[in-house]
Amino acid sequence: MTTKDIVLDHVTIRFGPFTAVDNAHLTIKGGEFFSFLGPSGCGKTTLLRCVSGFSEPSEGRVLIGGNNMKGVGPNKRPTALIFQNLALFPLMSVADNIAFPLEVRGVGKKDRRKRADELLDMIALPGVGDKKVHELSGGQRQRVAIARALAVEPDILLLDEPLSALDLKLRHHMRSELRAIQQRVGLTFIYITHDQGEALTMSDRIAVMNSGIIEQIGDPETIYNKPKTAFVASFVGETNAIEGKVTAQDAGMVSVETPVGRLTGSAAGGRNYKPGDACILFIRPEQLVPGASSDGGNTIATERVKEEFEGNSRHLFLKANGLDLRLSRVNTGVKPDSETGGAVDVSFAADKAIVLPASALAGA
Repeated sequence: MTTKDIVLDHVTIRFGPFTAVDNAHLTIKGGEFFSFLGPSGCGKTTLLRCVSGFSEPSEGRVLIGGNNMKGVGPNKRPTALIFQNLALFPLMSVADNIAFPLEVRGVGKKDRRKRADELLDMIALPGVGDKKVHELSGGQRQRVAIARALAVEPDILLLDEPLSALDLKLRHHMRSELRAIQQRVGLTFIYITHDQGEALTMSDRIAVMNSGIIEQIGDPETIYNKPKTAFVASFVGETNAIEGKVTAQDAGMVSVETPVGRLTGSAAGGRNYKPGDACILFIRPEQLVPGASSDGGNTIATERVKEEFEGNSRHLFLKANGLDLRLSRVNTGVKPDSETGGAVDVSFAADKAIVLPASALAGA
């Protein structure tokens, strides 16, 4: 364990009879960009408040650098928290906003301004220290909030959905900005979000949460390509979920009887299935291809419902025996002959599909 590692040691947090977080157990490594991802109300912000010291666990411990944080208040922990609304002071200059935590600690005016200017250089906003907050763009205000948090030189920066108020294009830009700042300063970032794109593009590792429980922890590619539960498979990214029953398993491949025929996928996590087990076969829209399989693999006969154009991609919406499916493909600049109606076969490779035990899907 390094001096900056954070350990959630079997943390449970209750509010009366309600369990907000249930037995969270993980280690966040020093210098890591770690995200908690999940829908609203899943417990991710509650965990962040527990790390920051604004609440205490009902059970378990929070360790930072091996030290138990029980009874240690927010101002005594090596953490800084950035809220959703940024909480910048509108009547103060940008430099005074950044230097405010230093003023509280009794740092002299000259040294405060020097540190503010250094941080403005670091966040690529040199020369704006004398401006007021309202003169900055949303992305610039976001960076000022980060600089203010960094002014007290914390070991750990906690970010509670800081991009949620920005428009889509600016959010995408700020993903790169945040990741670049984190790598430049080398701090541990703990990031809270319900946005899968944010978590996947910025994080070293992600914990996916559902109803107070951590369902899976892993790097972004593992979370996306090898989900361990039906919730993770259906929450992270778009997917086609096809329910069925296992008919056979041969090594790592599982045959499933479904409403659209017998399909084959890989057994996620090396699970062993028995004939008759209820399961769900997941196949990503980008892994479906038009046309029947040429090698006797998975083919589904569908009816075209509609096609949607989204700039860099096209989404083909299909129906097969009452089941809704979606096929996504890169926009090649060629408009399809027909956007609605007509029969179309689609296929996919068995090793691109994942079979998981039947359980509740995200949003179900």
